[in-house]
This record gives sequence, C-alpha cells and structure tokens, in this order.
Amino acid sequence: MVDHTDLSALRLDIFLYRTRLLKTRSLASRLISNGKVRLTRGEETSRVKKPHTLVRPGDGLSFMRGQTLLDLVISNIPTRRGPAIEARACYTLNCEPKNSVSTARPLDKSPPSRHIAREF
Repeated sequence: MVDHTDLSALRLDIFLYRTRLLKTRSLASRLISNGKVRLTRGEETSRVKKPHTLVRPGDGLSFMRGQTLLDLVISNIPTRRGPAIEARACYTLNCEPKNSVSTARPLDKSPPSRHIAREF
C-alpha cells in the first residue's frame, strides 16, 4: 500500500503549482511532459518528462518561465497553495532570474517611412 502522508516528497507538477512558480497544475504538467524541466539530484542532472516525478528538499530545478530562466533549490515541501510569502519560503534561487533576450539596445520602434526612393 502507498503511503500518501509522506511529507518529505511531492509530485513535481504539484510542487510547481503550490509554490506559485506556474499558474496552474495543468500548465506545470504540460511543461514537464514536453521535457522543459531539468532536475538535479546530487551531482546528476536529468530532463524530467513525467509530472509524477517525486521531488525532495535539496533537489535542484531549472526551467524557462516565459523568457526567464529559473534555477532553484527546493528547501521545503509545501502542504498547500498558500500566499506568495509562504510559497517563496519553499525554494531558494541559485542566482537572479536571467532573461534569455539579450540586453542590447532596443530596436527602433518608429513606423516605417512611407516614401520609397525611386531611381529614374
């Protein structure tokens, strides 16, 4: 018989939902199923493709949320989807979130010119 009261591990999709890293559990499941999440346990990093993969404190996760790369370590297992402060206490970021978009100077947003140079 499976023990469902084990509070030392939690499904990955539920962890991402309860810690408010992703808005819905189905979005978390889809992200994981598409192989977009990497799990680091010990020194081994692997791409996770099953939402029911169990995560524990000390495990590392890295994935893209929009255009931002998140790299974090799980510190606690949440028991509910609580307020943001409670959710933020369940993980620590390894570094500041990085945008995948370059920080080069912005593109010129002016509309294109209507006049076309013609040679006669």
